[in-house]
Amino acid sequence: MNRRHRIYEGKAKILYEGPEPGTYIQFFKDDATAFNAKKHEVIDGKGVLNNRISEYIFTQLARIGIPTHFIKRVNMREQLIKAVDMVPLEVVVRNVAAGSISKRLGIEEGTPLPQSIIEFYYKKDKLDDPMVSEEHITAFGWATPAELEDIMQLSIRINDFLTGLFVGVGIELIDFKMEFGRLWEGDVMHIVLADEISPDSSRLWDINTKEKMDKDRFRRDMGGLIEAYQEVAKRLGIMNENEQSRPNGPVLVK
Repeated sequence: MNRRHRIYEGKAKILYEGPEPGTYIQFFKDDATAFNAKKHEVIDGKGVLNNRISEYIFTQLARIGIPTHFIKRVNMREQLIKAVDMVPLEVVVRNVAAGSISKRLGIEEGTPLPQSIIEFYYKKDKLDDPMVSEEHITAFGWATPAELEDIMQLSIRINDFLTGLFVGVGIELIDFKMEFGRLWEGDVMHIVLADEISPDSSRLWDINTKEKMDKDRFRRDMGGLIEAYQEVAKRLGIMNENEQSRPNGPVLVK
């Protein structure tokens, strides 16, 4: 097996040099982490499900004109993506109170917010990804005012679309995290959606039962993470009842 040049390894994915200039291969790991990797476990099949779900979501977003780094899914664990210059921010859109906003503001979990709220977090593991303001972002040069405006407008459009997409399959989109990057085409730069959108980066609840169908099942030691991710995939129509999420390959090449 050929050894590949590793560009970067994060908590849940690895980036390898792609087959063509300006491309990467994004490999989805089975690692489950929480609280900035203070809690860690390997859950067989999680990477396969996240790859499939994120592929589906990015493809649907592209159909409504959202620019992304996604090119195609290569196999069960890997995607071919465009190489982008990542903006060092996590962008969180919240529709319903849950997680940190409930703790920070004393809002009961499950309370619908008066309007969707966009939050920004500086990507720095050793600082536990602190929440930052728009002024921090522009003052420290993490993004220009124009880039920040593009990110906010894209975030609103993505949230509107995904909220409807998930409602259509009986799932409530509580909140979700996104990352964006700068894609250069000649001398022109575009802000594009990057990274992934999956149950790892979203809070998804069953509309009727409020059953959690996301990584909170790992964070809160609830169990049943793979079964919940499988249910999301089945409802989206990207996995049938008999399909397995724990294939033997491809194998991670170190």
